[in-house]
Amino acid sequence: MDTLNDPRVSSALEAYFEAITAGDERGWIGLFAADCMVHDPVGAIPAEGRESLPGVWRILRVPFESVAMEAVDVFHGGNGAAVKWNARGKAESGREARFHGISVFEVTEDGKIQTLMSYWDPAEMMIAIAG
Repeated sequence: MDTLNDPRVSSALEAYFEAITAGDERGWIGLFAADCMVHDPVGAIPAEGRESLPGVWRILRVPFESVAMEAVDVFHGGNGAAVKWNARGKAESGREARFHGISVFEVTEDGKIQTLMSYWDPAEMMIAIAG
């Protein structure tokens, strides 16, 4: 049902995964609304507002020399989408980790990510790269 596929949502999702893969922290943070709410992962203390996003970035990207993150399935609805994703990362030690999850995005009228809720287990990733 293409009618549910809001181009603002599609654009935000594409840019989100590209920024993580490219290691573009500034670009990634710029994708979010100033008053965003980010639960990544769900269960951790949420990041409130764009100024709190560097802490989220450290969890997602800093442990790795390189990361490839891709959307596997995208389910659009209204001003958001749920995305099943896979990722693989290589630590500076050379160890690799594969991890996966589901993220739910809500996007503002101007295409910024307002809310992000990601369901995944960072412990699984850290154990893999720690050996």
